[in-house]
Amino acid sequence: MAAVSRNGGHLASNLGVVELAIALHRVFDSPRDKIVWDVGHQCYAHKLLTGRFGVFPTLRQAGGIAGFPKREESPHDAFDTGHASTSISAALGLLAGERLRGGAHRTVAVIGDGALTGGLAYEALSHAGQLGLPLVVILNDNKMSIGPNVGGLSKYLSRLSMKGRYQWFRRKFDSLVKRIPGIGEGAYNGIVRLKRAIKAIFYSDNFFVDLGFEYVGPIRGHHIQELEQVLRDVRKLDRPVVVHVITRKGKGYGFAEDDPGTYHGVSSFAMEDGLPKDRKQPSFTDALSRAILEAGRRDHRVVAVCAAMEKGTGLSPFKREFPRRFFDTGIAEEHAVTFAAALAAQGLRPVVCIYSTFIQRSVDQIIHDTALQNLPVIFALDRSGFVGADGETHQGLFDLALLRCIPHMTILAPATGGELAAMLDWALTQPGPCVIRYPKAPCLPGEDRCAAPLEPGRGVLVRQSGGPLCLAFTGSLYPQALEAAEILDARGIEADLYNLRFIKPVDDAYLEGILNRYEMVIFIEEGVRRGGFGEYAAALALRKNCSARVLVLGVPDGFMPQGTREELLRSQGLDGPGIADAAGAEYERSRSPVFHRGYSGERILS
Repeated sequence: MAAVSRNGGHLASNLGVVELAIALHRVFDSPRDKIVWDVGHQCYAHKLLTGRFGVFPTLRQAGGIAGFPKREESPHDAFDTGHASTSISAALGLLAGERLRGGAHRTVAVIGDGALTGGLAYEALSHAGQLGLPLVVILNDNKMSIGPNVGGLSKYLSRLSMKGRYQWFRRKFDSLVKRIPGIGEGAYNGIVRLKRAIKAIFYSDNFFVDLGFEYVGPIRGHHIQELEQVLRDVRKLDRPVVVHVITRKGKGYGFAEDDPGTYHGVSSFAMEDGLPKDRKQPSFTDALSRAILEAGRRDHRVVAVCAAMEKGTGLSPFKREFPRRFFDTGIAEEHAVTFAAALAAQGLRPVVCIYSTFIQRSVDQIIHDTALQNLPVIFALDRSGFVGADGETHQGLFDLALLRCIPHMTILAPATGGELAAMLDWALTQPGPCVIRYPKAPCLPGEDRCAAPLEPGRGVLVRQSGGPLCLAFTGSLYPQALEAAEILDARGIEADLYNLRFIKPVDDAYLEGILNRYEMVIFIEEGVRRGGFGEYAAALALRKNCSARVLVLGVPDGFMPQGTREELLRSQGLDGPGIADAAGAEYERSRSPVFHRGYSGERILS
C-alpha cells in the first residue's frame, strides 16, 4: 500500500489476490514450477514473496522494479506479460516445453474473468484440452476487469458460482474418504465414479469440462487454508484443471473495495482518505470525452465502442447520456474493431476508443474488416506516445508505423484539446477510416494558435519568425517544440513551428514548399523513427531535391523502459532542451565549410 500510494500503480487488483499468491507459493515450487500471471498487473504480492521486498519501494520508477512480471528481473517471473488473455497460451507452452525436455514440474496460469473475454484465452483452452497436459488454470473471478465485467461470459461464471453447494459436498466427501483406513485404489476409483454420477444427476457439466478440463470451484479466494488444500489436491492431478476462485477486488482497503474501478490503476494518493495527491489537469482524454458527447448530441448516428476501458477512455459521460449507443466489448479489441466496422456498414458513425498499445492487437481487423472496405470508423487512440510507469508493454510508440502503410487510412495528431475536437468533427464527415492519436498528457490551457480550419494533408504554422529553421512536430510534442524554439531564440537562432496535423494523407506539394522555404527542417515525432512520418518526409526531400536539410528526431529501434513521460522524453532528446540542442548542433554543423550532403548516423540530411 505505501509503495503504491507513493508511486501509483494497480491497487485493487493486487489487494484481491494476496491470499491466492501466498497459497500458490506455499503449494507450488517456484521457480521450478512456473506461475504465469495474466496481464500481470496483480503480481505485487508475488514480487514481495520472491525476493523483491527490499527493492519494492522502487516499483514503477525509472531504474526500479516493474509493475508487471519481467523475466530479466527474476527467475520467478516465468513469462513477460502486460496485455490481457495471454497467460493460458504461455503457460501451456511452458508446460509442453518442460515435458519435451523430460521435466516433471508444474505450470499455473492465473487469469481473471475479465481477461477471459479475450479470444486468445479460448484458443489456448481448446488446445490445452486437446493436449491433455496437467495445466492448472486459476480463474480469478472478481466480477471485474478494469470496470464491471460485461457480456454472456460474466453471467455464465455467475451461474457457476452458484454451484458452491456441490463443491462443498465434494471437498467434504473427499476429506472423509481419505480418512477411511485401508481403502484401496480400486475402491477409491469406484467412489469417484459414484461421486461423478451424483454430480451428473444434480448438476450439468460446464464449458471447461466439455473442453477436457477438470473443474474445481468455486473456492473462497480469501480463505487461505481452503485455497492451499484445494491447490495441493489439484497439484496431484495428471490432467488439465480449472480452479474457480472467488475474490473481491480491493480486499482489505475500504476505499478500493467500495470503488474498485477507480482504484484499479491509481496515481499517488493519501492512504488515510484515498484522495489523489496531485490535482488533475484537463487532459486530451477529457477533451475527447467532451467532443464525442457533443458529437453524439448533434448526430444520432454517432456511437462509441471501447474494450473494457470505459473510464480510461473518457466514455462514461457518453454512456450515461446515450446508453443504447455505447458498447463495451470487454477485453476483446479484435472483436471491437470488426463490430465497429459492421456498425459503419449499417450507416452509423462508430468511434472506437482504445489505448495505442492495445490497438496493436487488432491490426488485421483494421486492415481486413475496416480499411479494405473503406468503412468510416474513427479510431481514437489514447495514450499514444510515451505512457510512462507501466513500461515496455504499454508504450504507445508503434501506432504511426503500423497504421501509416494501410490504404484508405487517415491519421491525425492534435496539438490541443480544441484541435482534437475539430479533428473528431471533421473525421465524422469522412467516407473512410480515420485515426486520431493523442498522448496521456494535459492539454495546453487557452491555446488558440491551432484554431485554423483543417486542410486535408496540410499542417499549420503556429509560430512564424522568419528564421532559417523549422521545427515540424506531431501534435503531442507541441509544448516541447515551443520550449525548444524559445531556447533557440535565446541562442540567436530563430525557428518557426509547424504543427503537422495530418500524418496521412500528406499534401506532398505543400510539404515540398515547406522543405524549400527553410535552410533546415527538423521533424519531431513521439513514436518510433522507423516507419514514422520523419522517414517519409526525408525521402520526399531527397526525391524532390528540396533545398532544406532534414533532421529526424524520434524514438530509436527498441523498447522503452518505465519512467515518467517527462523522464522518457528527456532520455530520448525529445524534451525542449534536447530538441534545441540537436537542432542547434546540426544547424551549426551544416554551416561548417566541411559539411557534406548525405546521411549522418540517425540524421537524414538532404
